[in-house]
Amino acid sequence: MAILKFRIYLEEDESVYRDVVIRHTQFFQDLHDAILKAYEFDNKHKATFYRSNDHWLRGREISLEKYDKEYKVAPLLMSETTIGSEIRDPNQKFIYQYDFNKNWAFMVELINVSKEENPKLSYPATVRTEGIAPSQYGTKGLLGPKFADVEEKYDLTQGAEGFGVEGAGGEEEEDLSLGAEGGAAEETTGEEEV
Repeated sequence: MAILKFRIYLEEDESVYRDVVIRHTQFFQDLHDAILKAYEFDNKHKATFYRSNDHWLRGREISLEKYDKEYKVAPLLMSETTIGSEIRDPNQKFIYQYDFNKNWAFMVELINVSKEENPKLSYPATVRTEGIAPSQYGTKGLLGPKFADVEEKYDLTQGAEGFGVEGAGGEEEEDLSLGAEGGAAEETTGEEEV
C-alpha cells in the first residue's frame, strides 16, 4: 500500500505549511479533514480541491458536494474519489479552497511516496508543522487566550501613567539625548556594557 506525503502550503505564505501523510486508497474527504485539523480550522464551510499542474492552474474539481454554481464539467465528489485515482505524476499538485466567503486557498503538493506504513500513525496524520497557522476568523496572537483576559482587565491598549508616547518627549528627552557631553548624568544599571 502506498503512503503519500503531501505538503500543504498557505497560498499567501509558503513558509507556513503542514506535511500530511495519507494512504493512496483513502478519499479526498479524509485529506480535507486532515488539512482542517492541521490548520486548526472548523469543518463548517464549503470546500473543494482542484487538480493542478506545475503552474498552479486549476483543473478538474473534486468537491465536498455539488454546489449551486455553473460547472464546465461535473465535479468529482470528495467522499467518492480516492486520492490515488487522481495522482497523475510524481509531483502531483492540487489547490484546496475552503470557505468560499473567506476564500482560504492552500497549495497541496505531493512530496513523497513510500511503500512502508508507520504502525504508530493513524492515517491521515500530520507529520510536520512549520510556521504559525492563521486564525480562521480573525487574529490569533502568539500569547493565547489568557493574554486577552489580562489585556481586558488592565486595559493595555491605553498608555500607562508615567509612560509617554514614543517621540512625544519634552526638554528632559533632549537633555538625555546629549549624553555625557551635554552635561546630563549618565544612568548606570550596574551591568557591564557588552
